[in-house]
Amino acid sequence: MPTKIGLPTETAAGVRYAYKASLIGAAHQFELTAEGLSWHVGSKSGVWPYADIAELRLSYRPVSMQSRRFRTDVEHGNGQRISIFSTSWQTVALMVPQDREYRAFIAQLHRRLDEAGSRAALIAGIALLVLVAIAITGLLARAVATGAFAGALFLVGFAALFAWQIGSFIQRNKPRTYTFDNLPKDLFP
Repeated sequence: MPTKIGLPTETAAGVRYAYKASLIGAAHQFELTAEGLSWHVGSKSGVWPYADIAELRLSYRPVSMQSRRFRTDVEHGNGQRISIFSTSWQTVALMVPQDREYRAFIAQLHRRLDEAGSRAALIAGIALLVLVAIAITGLLARAVATGAFAGALFLVGFAALFAWQIGSFIQRNKPRTYTFDNLPKDLFP
């Protein structure tokens, strides 16, 4: 039975959640069942037993149409990955938040993994941000060491502008791990 977009429903079979990742594509549908995470994305579908889920990664991913957009990447032990977003496309110019429904589904997924004794890696944030910070710091150190003070000043100005413009994004997505009983509140709507 299809799930209405954004409305998690508790059925005898399990908890359901759906969203539209694009305006013209099919809905991405998920259900938490006794057997595991059941998913249907386009023409692909499957059921991943909770014990086979190797990693959950939570992140904050705003886009121009929706500044409060969150993402959960679920990775299977065989390397397959599916993404679950907190927003759904409704029209060409409107992306609808599904905050309450997304939060309930993702919290329930964590609870089911914990109950199944999962050893999944629980990761919050985006590691790429650390690499960008290291690269800018290295460039700044080199500019100062070689006496390129104009270049160093440019890098300091760029870093300040970058932090001012996307400070919330950087703060929410700082890389870290978490536990089943302590979900990172800043990565939930």
